[in-house]
Amino acid sequence: MFLISGPGLVIEACRAGIVGAFPTVNARTVEDLDAWMAQITAALASPGSVGAAPWAANLITHSTNLRLPQDLELVARYQPPIVITALGSPLPAIELVHSYGGIVIADVVNLALARKAVNAGADGLACVSAGAGGHTGYISPFAFISAVRKLTDGLVIVGGGIADGQGVAGAVAAGADMVYMGTRFIATQESLAGEDYKSMLVEANVDDLLVSASITGTPASWLKPSLRRVGYDPERMPDKPQRNYDSSPSAAKRWKDVWSAGQGVGAIEAVESIRVVVDRLVDEYETAMGRAGALARRAAAQRAITD
Repeated sequence: MFLISGPGLVIEACRAGIVGAFPTVNARTVEDLDAWMAQITAALASPGSVGAAPWAANLITHSTNLRLPQDLELVARYQPPIVITALGSPLPAIELVHSYGGIVIADVVNLALARKAVNAGADGLACVSAGAGGHTGYISPFAFISAVRKLTDGLVIVGGGIADGQGVAGAVAAGADMVYMGTRFIATQESLAGEDYKSMLVEANVDDLLVSASITGTPASWLKPSLRRVGYDPERMPDKPQRNYDSSPSAAKRWKDVWSAGQGVGAIEAVESIRVVVDRLVDEYETAMGRAGALARRAAAQRAITD
């Protein structure tokens, strides 16, 4: 949700009953991040947020994040209940977050990173799987869940192509505790995405996606219409990554002008409020779990007859 999730999205997601998260780098300066965290904590402590879900801050812990020390200082001050670490080891955040009773979830895209995160003391793993938007994964969500369950008793979260309640039910049935859902919330009234981006998501389906490393140097899932609108040909992407923000066609900037989506994009049919989306997800989840329960009871009854 780079450049997409801000205080408004986080607050409304938590008030709707789901964990609202944002990358700290979405706040373009340390001063902005201070203001954002103050806004989130004040809003979620207000009477209008009784019963709200916890919020999460997503920290890039790679050495290229030069402001990580300042971000960590703000984490210590505002104490987000959940800290997600990405693009690096969770170790820089663990002692600090545990000191105030929070938990650390590590983003992982393979088993090697999952093992390192568990050994570092992460409280859970967020498995970025095939079908995810942004810098996508390549492992099937079901295979990933099965594999990491052998590594940890902590929280297992999975993301990748999950955009409706049926997908949530499937992930839970496969052994996940929670799911990551990003693309579904880009086209909400509270997100920071532009209206053109939101409209493109409403009109798109899975055939409108292209996984390419040409833009950033790392495979990411891009919307073909957004590539075309800035001069790329999805059928003939550059051989070399466009490392300079201003070296791509039309001086288009990755993420800002070239847009990403995951394989769940087809579930988006309108730009709606987060509350409406969450209520629908709950209904879909309950329907799916009810169907699964009915099938299980039917199978049990057939076994009983056979016995």
